[in-house]
Order: sequence, then structure tokens, then C-alpha cells
Amino acid sequence: MKNESLVIMAGGASSRMKRSLASSGLDDKTLAIAKNLHKTLIPLGEAQKPLLFYLLKNAISAEIKRVYVITSPENGAFKEFAKEFFKEEAHINISLHFAVQYVPEDRAKPLGTADALQQCIDQYPELLKERFTVCNGDNLYSTDALIDLKKERTAPNALISYSSAGLNFSDERIAKFALMDIDENGFLKGIVEKPNPEEVDGYRDAEGILRVSMNIFSFSGDVVYPYLENCLLDPVRDEKELPQAVRKMAGEIDGGIYCYPRSEAIPDLTDANDIKRFIG
Repeated sequence: MKNESLVIMAGGASSRMKRSLASSGLDDKTLAIAKNLHKTLIPLGEAQKPLLFYLLKNAISAEIKRVYVITSPENGAFKEFAKEFFKEEAHINISLHFAVQYVPEDRAKPLGTADALQQCIDQYPELLKERFTVCNGDNLYSTDALIDLKKERTAPNALISYSSAGLNFSDERIAKFALMDIDENGFLKGIVEKPNPEEVDGYRDAEGILRVSMNIFSFSGDVVYPYLENCLLDPVRDEKELPQAVRKMAGEIDGGIYCYPRSEAIPDLTDANDIKRFIG
């Protein structure tokens, strides 16, 4: 089954990023832009192109044909970006679609990433019959990572397992990531949130490497949908988290999620200081 679609999750409120703006040391112009735009649309580096631009370019290089961007209902800035992107890249053979993550009436904020993907599939039901890639909008995943998830495989689902040492993040940031428990054949057994220090070495893979997920997955739509629909609320964040749905699926489908290992740095926009560090 071919994988020619990419779903980009950009529906969050960028709250962590915006909380860090005051201490970022950014110039007044960049601060004003960062306060008013979703972080995936903030101009970066010397070229002053947003992260979404670079992610789409990598998707094009990986021969992705269809991109679905999940946004909040207030997505005018995304549509303006799309208009400019296709004006500059008129020769590109790719289609761009927008899915909206609506907030339930009894909540003040979105219901989480599992809910975002479920709403995207509800709005574009063709995804139920496809294999597609899903990723965060605030990480710049490489063309090669996207190509890995397009490879033919027997497992219905897959993800990239990143070497923690290769990510080029601080120890403090790495400590916040969940470790992946992978069997000897490369299939995901589970995702472990904040394991005890004495347990960490038990999760090293066959090469002795600690592997973490950076939330880039490939799913078969019909397989993942029930796990999105039935995903439990995280008791701390009060959201339906996509990693929780993946964890449940790994525990119930033997050999259902294959892990492609990679070791590379990933430009990230979790914190406002990442804006200054980005080289475009």
C-alpha cells in the first residue's frame, strides 16, 4: 500500500512557545510576529521562511502528493501562507488541504492530538482507506525520515525511532521525552513516559542506543481510527494524546508498529529561543 499523504498537526495554541517569549531576547519585530502567528508560520533564519515552508519542501522532495494541515478554526494566516507558497512553487505537483480541529462546547481548549487526527479523518474520510504519515508542525523532519515511512512493509503502522544522542538537544529537554521499548525484530512494544533512572538502561535497543519518538508516524487509516476514537484522556494534560493511542495499539497488535531507526538533529520550535537558533 502506497503512502503518499502527509498530515501535519498545527492546531495547538503554541502556549509553551508564547510563555517563553518574554525571556527569549528576540527583537521587537520578531516578538510581535511570534505573539500573533502560529509558531509554524513565524519567519525563520536569513531566508525568513516559516518552518511550515521547509517541512512542505521536504515533503515534496519525498514525493508526497497530498498534505493535510490540521489547524484551529482561526486559520486565515495558514490560507494566506498557502496562497503565497503556491504562487512561488507553481510548478509543484502537490495538493494542500486544511482540516479544522474544533473545540468541544464544554471545553476551553482543544481535546488533544489524537482528537485532532480523528477530526481530520472525519473531514477527509479517504484517509480511512490509505496509509499516511502524521507529524508535528513544529519539528522539521528530514526528507529521508519521510521517505523511510513511505517504504513498503508488512506492518500496518510505523514510526521513526530517533537516537537520543543524535537529536542535538540539551539533557534537560531529552529528559522530558518518552523512551521507546522496541523488540529484537524492530517492532514497538511500548512507549515509556519518564522512566525511573535505574530502569533507563533496560530500554536500550539491540545496538545499545536509547530511542525516543518525535511524533512522526505512518498509519493505516482503518487500523488507527478506533484507537483515536477510544483514546483515554491524559489525567494531567486533560487531553487525548496521540502517543497514548499508539501505546495502546502497540500493546494490542503484535508486530503492528515497525520502528525505523534514525540518528539526526531535528530543528524544533518548542521554545521561543529555538527561533534564534534556526538556520534557514
